[in-house]
Amino acid sequence: MRPPRWLPALVFALALVPFVYVVAAIGSDYFQGTRYLGSNPIKEAEHFTGKWALRFLALTLAITPAVRLLRQGWLIRYRRTFGLFAFFYACTHLAIYAVLDVELTWSDMVADVAKRLYITIGMTALTLMIPLAVTSTKGWIRRLGNRRWNALHRLVYASAVLGLVHYWMSVKKDITEPALFGLVFATLLGWRVWKSSTSKGRAPAVAPSNVTQV
Repeated sequence: MRPPRWLPALVFALALVPFVYVVAAIGSDYFQGTRYLGSNPIKEAEHFTGKWALRFLALTLAITPAVRLLRQGWLIRYRRTFGLFAFFYACTHLAIYAVLDVELTWSDMVADVAKRLYITIGMTALTLMIPLAVTSTKGWIRRLGNRRWNALHRLVYASAVLGLVHYWMSVKKDITEPALFGLVFATLLGWRVWKSSTSKGRAPAVAPSNVTQV
């Protein structure tokens, strides 16, 4: 199966839709008095972008199982796309907090990171994503070699778990959505544990070109 040539552009455009929406909603709520983001638009925008970061992390982790189960190697190109969008939305999440919430008062940011555990965990999750975003190119795969590149990019598991914990701790009452994210991540990580345990002692299968094991 060969995907249509326009599919990458469509995926990219669709991945930007949440960003365009939240920027337009913030502008409308602030300057036109609308309530697209509710009575507390800053907090809602933070949650909105944070959830999209988690969604793209889940999509990133779903690519390898999809390639193995569906035997469609062309899907692997979208792991990098989804991973970079996860990083993009996590950075947008941080930017909304830094610019609109604490208004670039760095002392308040440092105090929040030091005193509020869930913010410390969220910052750690984002920090772990930085080397993954930087080394996501084919050039870095060649420089590091597949083994070291794969080892580094397993940090995505820790980032996903920490991001989920950050979200869970930030929700005060209704934990339905964090629980659903938890179920999705548990399934995706559990599949990897199962696959690793069942493949021990077997000869490794030939992977599609440029497919890694993350």
